[in-house]
Amino acid sequence: MNPKEKLLWSIAFPGFGQLLNGKYVKGILFIFLEFMINNRSHFNEVIMLSFNGEIEKTFLRTEFQWLMFYPCVYFFAMWDAYKDAGGDKEPYSFLPFVLSAYFVTVGLMLSAKIKVSGMLLGTVWFPMLCVIPGVFIGILIKKVLRRE
Repeated sequence: MNPKEKLLWSIAFPGFGQLLNGKYVKGILFIFLEFMINNRSHFNEVIMLSFNGEIEKTFLRTEFQWLMFYPCVYFFAMWDAYKDAGGDKEPYSFLPFVLSAYFVTVGLMLSAKIKVSGMLLGTVWFPMLCVIPGVFIGILIKKVLRRE
């Protein structure tokens, strides 16, 4: 399997990319963290509420103190699986992952205040949109730093 395939498995579920890379301790650790954070933050319930358009309920049900850990674990697991599979050859290739984790965490914190087209998107949809600027700004900074 190539590095992108392992990255995609890690996107599907943190820890799977590590297991495919033969990094079993890291893989099991990421899977454990996924279950713990998901359970403590009520993330699956919040996802279900979001998909059913019950945005106000997502704010009531989300345990923000736990869910704020999720973006860092999630994006680190993706980068780690990609890196261990040999996909991290360019300098600063971690930046899109780091900035995505940062932007999603901030997006989660601001999700109850920021409206898009007059609508609150909740604790799932708005943070997901925050991945886009995280990736693009990470790529831009990576390109600027590589020119130095």
